[in-house]
Amino acid sequence: MDQPTRPYAVNEYAPDPDVTFDRSVGETYVKYARMMSARGLVQSSLGGMAIRVAHPNHAHGICYAKPQGVSLEEVEVEDLVITDIPWGRVMHGTRATTVGHQMNREILRLRPDVNCVIHLHHDETIAFLAAGFEEIRSTSLTFSYLMQKPAHYLPASLNVEEDVAPIRTFIQDTNCIIMRRHGFTVLGRTVSEAYHRTTVLCSEVKRNIIVEQLAAAHGRTGEYLSREDMEWMFRRGDSVVYPELMKGERK
Repeated sequence: MDQPTRPYAVNEYAPDPDVTFDRSVGETYVKYARMMSARGLVQSSLGGMAIRVAHPNHAHGICYAKPQGVSLEEVEVEDLVITDIPWGRVMHGTRATTVGHQMNREILRLRPDVNCVIHLHHDETIAFLAAGFEEIRSTSLTFSYLMQKPAHYLPASLNVEEDVAPIRTFIQDTNCIIMRRHGFTVLGRTVSEAYHRTTVLCSEVKRNIIVEQLAAAHGRTGEYLSREDMEWMFRRGDSVVYPELMKGERK
């Protein structure tokens, strides 16, 4: 059966006169890129971030991203490009996006509740799993309350940056993809939430390493939260992290 013709190719230069660059979005992008760089989470030009912005002419919105060959550490507002989400055409800017942007776009397409995707090649995550540990376990309450869904683990043989098809099979049930030998991808409803989930994940990996080292040194077994406890906290994350302001008159 013939496949429908794609209206645009990935990285096809196809400016949209109705799409204008919002500098405030660009400045937000650079702000959080600098914050991640300051934490030592950026390596070379690898990794990236995608921010979705609503647009009346694009059902999935439009996407701000850095181009290939530029790291989050050095990106400037003027470097950023805007793509559509279904096809990956470049509607603003003149440089191609990274291979990883295809993964980011597919996540945004499948998860309308997500407006920011952060992908990093995090040293400690790669090393911890390469050391033979099967998963990142929870030592703290903050991880589950912030993440709100369990992490999904991909085998080292599967690279969803190059082949995005498997993403649809699991993306609804997670806000964090752990990619063995690769790094991680974190989702958020806002840029701030994606950043906070990124930092709490990095902290949890570090805590796992410290717990295992200290426990081994003293002949003990590390203590971790049970899956049941984590599930309970996943469901209550918003009420803990983003409690509503209580309105009413004091008596």
